[in-house]
Amino acid sequence: MIRCLAITAFALATLAFSAPLAAQSGGDTYTARLGWVPTTPADRPNVLGKGSATATLAGRKLTIAGAFEGLVAPATVARLHQGISKGARGASIADLMVTQAASGKLSGSVDLTPEQVEALKQGKLYIQLHTGKGVSPDGSTLWGWLLK
Repeated sequence: MIRCLAITAFALATLAFSAPLAAQSGGDTYTARLGWVPTTPADRPNVLGKGSATATLAGRKLTIAGAFEGLVAPATVARLHQGISKGARGASIADLMVTQAASGKLSGSVDLTPEQVEALKQGKLYIQLHTGKGVSPDGSTLWGWLLK
């Protein structure tokens, strides 16, 4: 009887201590394929390149890392945006760090609001990369939606 209680107590203690560690070690992962923004025929020659990004949500902190290549001009800015619906553009919610080159990396961490976390889960957040030769007025060149 005592042995059975000891085993049960050990099992419960193991579960109690391992649950918080499991919650901290990972998070929800989202990926984005960065492709050309919609263009007119006149803008098309300046909107080249490709890239990808991975974002991990731990609690309300979203950590983003990605890479891009083949731009016509050096990247100037990368931003996280929230679309008004899945696939539709929206306002910028955070700046990301970006290599100021035709090929490079982007990264950043953002503390999301509860509403932004829900928007992420609904596929409404996207990354947009800008260059000096992208689509007017802001130089948009590549974009990609963060999807599970």
